Amino acid sequence: MTETTLLTIGQLARRSGVPVRTIRFWSDEGVLPETDRSTGNYRRYDARAVARLDLVRTLRELGLGLDDVRLVLERRRSVEEVAAAHVQAIDSQIRTLRTQRAVCTLLARGDSSERKVTLMNDLARLSAAERQQLIDEFVDSAFAGTDPEAPGAGIAGAMRIMPAQLPDEPTTEQVEAWVELAELVTDPSFRARVREMATAGSEPGAADPLVDPAAVIEHAGAAVAAGIAPGSAEGQAVLHRLVSPELDAAGRDDLADKTATFTDRRVERYWGLLGTLNGWEPRPPAVPAFEWLIDALRAHP
Repeated sequence: MTETTLLTIGQLARRSGVPVRTIRFWSDEGVLPETDRSTGNYRRYDARAVARLDLVRTLRELGLGLDDVRLVLERRRSVEEVAAAHVQAIDSQIRTLRTQRAVCTLLARGDSSERKVTLMNDLARLSAAERQQLIDEFVDSAFAGTDPEAPGAGIAGAMRIMPAQLPDEPTTEQVEAWVELAELVTDPSFRARVREMATAGSEPGAADPLVDPAAVIEHAGAAVAAGIAPGSAEGQAVLHRLVSPELDAAGRDDLADKTATFTDRRVERYWGLLGTLNGWEPRPPAVPAFEWLIDALRAHP
């Protein structure tokens, strides 16, 4: 094809493989103007138009809109700039599709309630910032008015930790974690429970452990695993490894009440769900050991 050879729209379509109607549309939109018109008012295109058509087709196949294509052709944006922006858009779409795939995998099991289905679909659409806002609102509500400088106040910051973005290919377990976490932080009773713990934790001396936590997990945890009843003689012997046998009934009840304030399976589950989302190493549950301790303290004559 020489510089002066002109092609009709039909010839250009056959040469490029682009349908006539598409070439006509792009011409009407100004991204592929014809070189001139024949005496019969038919569009005609030169070699530059052929090259331009190849570029337009390539950019469109990459998913760029006509506005971006026009900016490139008018040299108001470079191909590199547009391509870089489009890579980000594609990455976002890929993450969304993978999340939707994980949601669909859960739905395919057929064991989800209507509420969970709604949550799954809602959470699949949330951006990282929107998911973080969900957690921030919960933490702000729970810790409102407490002293940020009080010992142990750092728990508020820890409770906010969410991954900066979703994994490239979220697992069904992570989607389930999002759903359960959303149910937890929007549950008024859970919010009230965390608020109770936050308020108690900001009081003077609250950060001082009532009983050595490591010892509770070791000894009471072993008792739970062995099926030792808290009120049995064997159970009370285990208890006396953790607290003084001289502690009277009132002191035992007071210690049990204070320990119960900071013992909650749902709060421990919250940390577990954050761990699933953040990829933290899973930890064995500690709450059963503290529940055993509470029962053992209250099992006095």
